[in-house]
Amino acid sequence: MDSKQILENKRMSAIQGGGEAQTEKQHARGKKTARERISYLLDENTFTEVDGFVTHRAVGLGMDKNHPLGDGVVTGWGKINGRLVYLYAQDFTVLGGSLGESHGRKIAKIMDLAIQNGAPLIGLNDSGGARIQEGVDSLAAYGEIFFRNTQASGVIPQISVILGPCAGGAVYSPGITDFVFMAEKNAYMFITGPEVVRTVTHEDVDFDSLGSAAVHHAKSGVAHFTAPDEESLLQQVRWLLSYLPSNNLEQPPSIRSSDDPRRLVTGLEQVVPEEPNRPYDIHDVLDLIFDAESFLEVQADYAGNLVVGFARLNGETVGIIANQPAVLAGVLDINASDKGGRFIRFCDAFHIPLITLIDTPGFLPGTDQEHNGIIRHGAKMIYAYAEATVPKLAVILRKAYGGAYIVMSSKHLRSDLNFAWPNAEIAVMGPEGAVQIVFRKEIDSSGDPDTTRQEKTQQYREEFANPYIAAARGYLDDVILPEETRARLIAGLESLAAKRQTVPQRKHGNIPL
Repeated sequence: MDSKQILENKRMSAIQGGGEAQTEKQHARGKKTARERISYLLDENTFTEVDGFVTHRAVGLGMDKNHPLGDGVVTGWGKINGRLVYLYAQDFTVLGGSLGESHGRKIAKIMDLAIQNGAPLIGLNDSGGARIQEGVDSLAAYGEIFFRNTQASGVIPQISVILGPCAGGAVYSPGITDFVFMAEKNAYMFITGPEVVRTVTHEDVDFDSLGSAAVHHAKSGVAHFTAPDEESLLQQVRWLLSYLPSNNLEQPPSIRSSDDPRRLVTGLEQVVPEEPNRPYDIHDVLDLIFDAESFLEVQADYAGNLVVGFARLNGETVGIIANQPAVLAGVLDINASDKGGRFIRFCDAFHIPLITLIDTPGFLPGTDQEHNGIIRHGAKMIYAYAEATVPKLAVILRKAYGGAYIVMSSKHLRSDLNFAWPNAEIAVMGPEGAVQIVFRKEIDSSGDPDTTRQEKTQQYREEFANPYIAAARGYLDDVILPEETRARLIAGLESLAAKRQTVPQRKHGNIPL
């Protein structure tokens, strides 16, 4: 057999992975193979593989009899929408996609290439976890990956796609990365599986209730995106990357928008009720203000009282943080603070301007919030906004009370441009609560307490809670009509395009984790 034939045979062996029988099992579970996933994710005919001939060097527990080429992971680079990305895809048909020394070294090498060449890194995870037969070598390989995840953080976008089991040490790499995508079927993440949980804590739990996509998207907040099938999930990855720069030295991609930058936003008065306590859906506001059909929500099912995501204004990428009055009246709580703080820091790392839409009565009160650290978690939002040096614009739509007024991109945290609509209320607390404290004796001694309370509430609104007081002190840059919001935000972004802001020299700050 000549050298060319030998090469072709080896290439074919690597491409076949675990063989036809294992591929059929993978398909029977409703899962694609590693190479099928790569082909679907990347632009056609752009994938270049490296380390296809790598094998493990373990000899114990029967490993000396099986040396599959590739060692259970496919690595290389390709293009998405014409832009370079590096990726790895674990192959469950080969040794269950388990991670051993060589498997981990392949991933580490592709991570190094992604960092050195300033391109996003995508991991397609489908693995049985650490390879028991390789002992501490498999654990060492995980450590090498974790270290590189940390080094790459804020340098290149890192995306983890969970398409199968992800347990033990395998969950920490996705936990460090910027965005986690999970398939709604077959994908699981947990530190310890159901059997261990039953043994140690005597809890009766199954895979779905312990670590499914539904759990991590709605309860834990670990998953940023989910989809019912692999195809739609991988399409979401492509959509997300269309908003992101390739690295921290580039600007986010822009597109030519067909949505008029001078368009007046009609209909906002019908969407946002004038009464401060009536709920509405902030998504309806986003749809009207930003470029048509450009909003991509992040962590949609987690901490619904705060909405975050990417959109475009006149074709330019922006990050949005918005209170959601339809959920818990738009208050800030522990989960919303974590969600907002992390999103703000990602946008700041990658030069994505921040636009904050504010309609919140404050922080959520209660012993549960206090005992679980709302002070520490709320401080994360303060820290993230104050630390961010990207352009920051904010609009108070209806109300901003107390500490939440300060936290939500206020001028005092060095927001660049702050606007409010004419009916906005800015105060230490809501008029009803303030009046009950300030005028309690007068109300109680009145012959008609209800009428007196209403009169004092109106007086408080007129004298203390309107936006013109804040504007008079320079805390607001302007009071604008709702229909002007889109045009003013676009003009503001254009004026801040070359923003430069110096920060104190230091190794790093100490965010209140």
